[in-house]
Amino acid sequence: MDGAARSQQALEDAIARQGYAFLHGKDMRPLLGAVGGLADWEAFAQSWDGMPVDTYMADGGRYRRRRHAVFAAAPGATITREPHQPHYQGVEYNPLHGGIERWFEPVPDVIAGGASATTILTFCRALFEQLDASIHRWHIELHQFRIEARHGELGKPTPEGLHRDGVDYVLVLLIRRQNIKSGTTSIHDLEQRFLGSFTLTRPFDAALVHDARVYHGVTAVEPLDPAQPAYRDVLVVTFRRK
Repeated sequence: MDGAARSQQALEDAIARQGYAFLHGKDMRPLLGAVGGLADWEAFAQSWDGMPVDTYMADGGRYRRRRHAVFAAAPGATITREPHQPHYQGVEYNPLHGGIERWFEPVPDVIAGGASATTILTFCRALFEQLDASIHRWHIELHQFRIEARHGELGKPTPEGLHRDGVDYVLVLLIRRQNIKSGTTSIHDLEQRFLGSFTLTRPFDAALVHDARVYHGVTAVEPLDPAQPAYRDVLVVTFRRK
């Protein structure tokens, strides 16, 4: 078994055993490369620039920017993009923003259909289907998030606090960190007992979560130098059985 295969097996084992896994970018990037290409990664990462502000923030914050795309997949079939639609969570999963349809700007086709996004979705699908062989069809959502921090306003990656997303599996992939501190992810069991924590600090650092088994949350970020732009860019991909 080569190094990539061993890393893949270790990742599957960790999620199966404890409901989550943290993977350093130096280990995550080869796993992505094993299933597809990342030729457009620079343009993919730059697409986080210029995103619109999330106008649904119930806490009145202006620190979150995002875009959204929806995909579908059946076993053995190509992952296909669905018509643009709202993001919805029940209040039992998101008491702050749940219970309403939230319409976000769509991820541009050139990004959502590019090499990096396709590779990430393909990797996730293969991994999650290894963990759950009963899957018949997936509802997949892809979210681009930029959390900004500035003097007088912390950036909150999870303003709803410790939570579950109401899906089956979640990938959080770090794209960039610029001039920020904190942003520590913590994982808790269904009784909300602490299981572990880690911080996504370098591109390709990844958290993978079996959402039915654990809660997760991320501490607020603040600027190292308040005079300079400060932000945390992540890609969040969720897979839910249909």
